[in-house]
Amino acid sequence: MTILKHELRQGKTALLIWTAAISLLLTVCILIFPEMQGDMDAMGELFSSMGSFTAAFRMDRLNMGTLPGFYAVECGNILGLGGAFFASLAGVSLLSKEEKDKTAEFLLTHPVSRARIVTEKLTALLLQITGMNLILLALALLSMGLIGEDIPWKEVLLLHGAYFLLQLESACICFGVSAFLRRGGAGIGIGLAAMLYFLNLVANMTDHLKFLKAITPFGYCEGADILAQGRLNAGYMTVGILFACIGAGAAYGKYTGKDIH
Repeated sequence: MTILKHELRQGKTALLIWTAAISLLLTVCILIFPEMQGDMDAMGELFSSMGSFTAAFRMDRLNMGTLPGFYAVECGNILGLGGAFFASLAGVSLLSKEEKDKTAEFLLTHPVSRARIVTEKLTALLLQITGMNLILLALALLSMGLIGEDIPWKEVLLLHGAYFLLQLESACICFGVSAFLRRGGAGIGIGLAAMLYFLNLVANMTDHLKFLKAITPFGYCEGADILAQGRLNAGYMTVGILFACIGAGAAYGKYTGKDIH
């Protein structure tokens, strides 16, 4: 548990900064909804006539004049991108930093197996992501109560659940990548999260590339689909869980046999 506690302490500052930033944007977005609600119908008509842009963000399938529709589009992008960036950055540095910061020789001289090191670091990563998401969910519900709107419990819980799974998948994939790195991989983490986001936008714009939605975790976080179907896409989620398991498994396989300098 020593490694777990150490990683939680080391990651505390980054966690607080990212949580505060996403929370602020999320809260402001919800609080301005009553002011914008009257203009949403006109904006919806405008967005629905913007061709590929409309298709990319599925605005033609959502009523932004309602709180669930507005939340799925505006707040969904904040939760999706912000959460994916944090999870990817946190995951991609956990194993590689021991060589980058020259602390591997200190850590590996202790009577602890490499498998345990990986396990405790992965546990710390998952706890950070879980804590951030619980705070974001609580603030979102509180903000909805403050503006006097009826809380769409099912829709909100489904959306937050989808983005939580997205962050777990991104984190596990980047955690696996970190086992192969000897230096910092912040650029890889940011690049991977951005690529997955844009793959989903491209998949939305043409049916010929719809298969990409099975590759990117943003495929099962599509607000329009979640609100229309009242559930998450089980097929896309299964692929996402498989990718997460592969990432975590790669971390164990590589790090336990890695020649660490």
